[in-house]
Amino acid sequence: MKIDFVLAWVDGSDKEWQKEKAKYCKESIPGDNREERYRDWDILKFWFRGVEKYAPWVNKIFFVTWGHLPPWLDIKNPKLEIVNHMDYIPGQFLPTFNSHTIELNFHRIKGLSEHFVYFNDDFFVINHVKQEDFFVNGMPKDMLALQPVVANVDNPVMPYIYLNNSMLLAKHFDKRNNIKKQPGSYFHAGYPFMYLFYNMLEMAFPRFTGFYTVHGPSPFLKSTFETAWQEEGDFLSRTCMHKFRDKDDASQYFIREWQKLSGHFHPANVKKLCRYFELGNDNRKLYNTLMKQSCKMACINDANTAIYVNKVKRELAICFKSIFPVKSSYEL
Repeated sequence: MKIDFVLAWVDGSDKEWQKEKAKYCKESIPGDNREERYRDWDILKFWFRGVEKYAPWVNKIFFVTWGHLPPWLDIKNPKLEIVNHMDYIPGQFLPTFNSHTIELNFHRIKGLSEHFVYFNDDFFVINHVKQEDFFVNGMPKDMLALQPVVANVDNPVMPYIYLNNSMLLAKHFDKRNNIKKQPGSYFHAGYPFMYLFYNMLEMAFPRFTGFYTVHGPSPFLKSTFETAWQEEGDFLSRTCMHKFRDKDDASQYFIREWQKLSGHFHPANVKKLCRYFELGNDNRKLYNTLMKQSCKMACINDANTAIYVNKVKRELAICFKSIFPVKSSYEL
C-alpha cells in the first residue's frame, strides 16, 4: 500500500512573505494572526532525518509551502514533491495565511495517494514507526472519543472552530444511531480509560457535545476530503476565503471526525503514538523524551507564552543533533 506524507511549512522570517501578509493584516480584519502561527525553530531538517531513518517505507513526501524553501533542502530527491499553494489551492482563496485553507484542500494535490498522513511541521518522528501505526487493512488508525467543547475565553478563536466542526457533523450523523451502528468504535478496549469513561458519560446526552482532537499526525483517506467537500462545500469555501484563522472556520478535524463517524477507520489508542509538549522556558521533560527517544513521535507545539526564543532554539538543536547527527538524503 502506498502511503504518502504531507508536510506543511511556513518560513515566518521570509521578507517577501511578510510583505504579502502585511497587505491583508489589518486591525479591521478579525482572525488569529499570532506570531506563534508562523515562527520557525530551525529544526525542520531533523524532521526529514527522522522520517528517513525511522519511516523509510514512505512513498512520497509532499512538502507544502507558500513558495519559500529551506536553503539546505535537496529538491531533486526522488521521494520529494514540492507543492506551492498555488499548485493546488483554488485561486479565489489565495493568497492565504490560514492553515485551515492549506489543510482543507489537500485532496487537490496532484499525485497524492489515497492513503496519506498529514504532519504539522512540529510533529517529529524520533523512533521506528510502521505503516500499521497509521493504517490497518487500508483504514486510517484513529480514536473516536467524545469530549465537550470548552468555553475557553483565553482563546478567542479555537473554541468556536471546534463547535463549528461539531455543528457540521451533527447535520449528517445522529449521535445515538452512530453509537448503535459502530459500538466498537466508541468502546474499543484499547482506548485510554479516561476517554472510554467520557464516551460512557456521553450516552446520557442525545446530541454531540464535541470531539476529542488527537494532536498528532493525521492519517487520511483522500476520498474523505472529496466527500466532505461534496456535502459541505459552501461552508468549507467560506472558511477558505478567510485570510487568517477565523472563529467562523471549520478545520481539518472536521474531515478527520467525518472519517471516523462514517466508520472508515480502525479504532486504536493513537494517543500513545505521539507525545505532546508545549514549548516554554523549562523544557526538561521534552528534552529528556527526545534524548531517550522514549516514544515514536513528539509534538513540539509553539505555545502562546513568552519564550526566550534563541535559548530554546539552541537547546532544541543540541537535542536533535545528538539523536540525528547525520545528514539525510533530503539535505544538500
